[in-house]
Amino acid sequence: MENIENINRLDGEVMDYVDSMVDNNKVSHLEKNLSKRQLKRAKRTEKWLERKNEKRRLERAKAREKRAFARANNIDLGPSRKALKRSTMAESSCKLTVTIDLSFDDLMIDKDIAKLIKQILRCYTLNRRAIAPLQFSLTSFNGKSKKEMEKHNGYEHWDVKFEFDSYTNIYPKDKIIYLTSESENVIDRLDHSCIYVIGGLVDHNCHKGLCHKLAVENGIKHGRLPLDKFLLMKARKVLTIDHVFEILLRITEGKTWQEAFLQVLPERKRAQPITFPPKKSEECKTIDDIKIEKDCDKDMCNIENVFKQE
Repeated sequence: MENIENINRLDGEVMDYVDSMVDNNKVSHLEKNLSKRQLKRAKRTEKWLERKNEKRRLERAKAREKRAFARANNIDLGPSRKALKRSTMAESSCKLTVTIDLSFDDLMIDKDIAKLIKQILRCYTLNRRAIAPLQFSLTSFNGKSKKEMEKHNGYEHWDVKFEFDSYTNIYPKDKIIYLTSESENVIDRLDHSCIYVIGGLVDHNCHKGLCHKLAVENGIKHGRLPLDKFLLMKARKVLTIDHVFEILLRITEGKTWQEAFLQVLPERKRAQPITFPPKKSEECKTIDDIKIEKDCDKDMCNIENVFKQE
């Protein structure tokens, strides 16, 4: 573990140095100072920066073609750009606050931080396209995740609250609920006066129970989504950040927990809705059930006697 952290620290320092050198096209002068692995990463970064603008141009052209095709074939592509501009957190009728805690940067490798940012981008996209967006924020936005986010030009203008401090310094402590699958507290309904915190950690289960542990140590209330109550699942009940965010969003839009789970969860989870109540056990039979059974036994005996007489 210590070796991994040292490698991540060194790679971070190298990439900071490379970024400054790439701007001046000086990567070729780094060969004497970097290992083969680090040099390969540096050249890959340089190549990505060179292709970045061209890639964005191609993406915009592809989007225009998609919109033109949709208009020609009467395909609904969702809300227009004008509608999206009017759909902001400030104007939203939904006042439920959801924040992503980004205080785990040092526990993730660069690859997982990139995955974390992709999930946050998905959350932002979902919220922007919602009729009534959630009050969405990122807290402890000051480490490697911030540097990864800076690759997306103009993110500062997004309809998201970017907070440098921890969520405990921004929101009232008695109103915070940390969402964690290890919690024994099941959330039956959402309280719009509370702040729901999602842990910004992509670790492939390497730090199992960490968010729950931190919430307990800091005296923060915690809870888990009612998956067991509405679904039968054989897969792990740990969900990605964007899945948790979307479930909360769908609930605020009026869907039931079961409807939200089935709409959001991927097929690999193999979630099945609980639709039938459990069968009665022998101990739970009512007096009427027992009386009916006795009457049936008497009738069967009478029928058997008739056959014997014949």
